[in-house]
Amino acid sequence: MNGELEMRRRRAAYRASHRGTKEMDLILGRFADAFLDGICAEKMTGFERFIALSDPVLTQWFSQDETPSEPEFEQLIAAMRAFHGLGKSPAGMTEESE
Repeated sequence: MNGELEMRRRRAAYRASHRGTKEMDLILGRFADAFLDGICAEKMTGFERFIALSDPVLTQWFSQDETPSEPEFEQLIAAMRAFHGLGKSPAGMTEESE
């Protein structure tokens, strides 16, 4: 399981920084590099769904501080905004709980 989770982390980090728009490559890629190291499998699944969303949607949520239409992504957006200095970090986003 641990080897599989590590492979998923590497794959997600790559996808987060190779998206198609340079801005989101930088925003999401840097966040992923810092965030993915210690997340559990459950949070990894949520992050994988998150990075599958389109760049325009993620950019709108991130840059315009809009509430995501999918509530499951509210904490990720808040954590990403906090990581880039745009808000407070939500509780429970970085602890490892495997």
